[in-house]
Amino acid sequence: MRLTYLVFALLGLFWGSNFIYMKWAAELITPAQITLLRVFFGFLPLALAAWRKGVIHRDQVRHLPHFFVMAVLATAFYYFAIAEGTALLPSGIAGVLGGSISLFTTIATLLFLRTERPNGLMLIGVLVGFAGIVLIARPWEGSDSTIDITGVFWMLAATTILGVSYVYVRRFLSPHNLPPLALATWQTGLALLVLLLVVDRTGTGNILQNWHTAAGVAVGLGVLGTGMAFLIYYYLLQELGAVAASGATYITPNVALLIGWATGEHVGMPEIVAIILVLTSIAMLQIGRQKAVNQIERAASI
Repeated sequence: MRLTYLVFALLGLFWGSNFIYMKWAAELITPAQITLLRVFFGFLPLALAAWRKGVIHRDQVRHLPHFFVMAVLATAFYYFAIAEGTALLPSGIAGVLGGSISLFTTIATLLFLRTERPNGLMLIGVLVGFAGIVLIARPWEGSDSTIDITGVFWMLAATTILGVSYVYVRRFLSPHNLPPLALATWQTGLALLVLLLVVDRTGTGNILQNWHTAAGVAVGLGVLGTGMAFLIYYYLLQELGAVAASGATYITPNVALLIGWATGEHVGMPEIVAIILVLTSIAMLQIGRQKAVNQIERAASI
């Protein structure tokens, strides 16, 4: 059990450190090129694990259209939007906004899945989460704001599309009981092909001007923050269950904000209050969702 919780902490650390690697890389290459490198190096451990476990089968090809949708939206666009947002924002702020995934997943679930109904705790959690986002964006400051509102919108676009992709998986792929590792491998591999076709790779070699940044993107962002993070998350799903495994989202924004502060980014009272609101929102949404699931299970057993 100690190993499980150590792995749990590692997942939060990997996810939380992704933002500083993207911030460093944005000084040398474009967000699209960052996305391409991230997916390439993230695909390697996934492909190796999928091959060793033998989870890729010929009959999965019939799900190719759904894999392609997930590759374009939940991988290529999601990672690109995160890279765009992080390039425009302090890495810690980007990390806090990235931690709002559960907020938009809940909204998408309630809007598009009729089997799930909101309870009071979930609705309050949504409002608290939006309060945290507004406190970060501070739109009332107008042109005097130190936060680039375009970067905020990119981060919200990323978390929104990931929330919608969760609903897509529930509706079109979950009924087929595909191994999660197989889905992640197909999704990442197809995203890599799409990115190779559409991304202008001119100047990508500029990242080699700083070996520290290059290693951060290849190892930190790609191998660990994407590929290994996928593998760890699926391990935690098996060991702890979905609700407990998703608890790593509590660690992610804290790690991102601490790393940003350690590298010289300003962290004031608004940022601290905002992260408290976002974390409170995550907790309320998870507890509310678990209560809703328990109610459904009790009703079914009667």
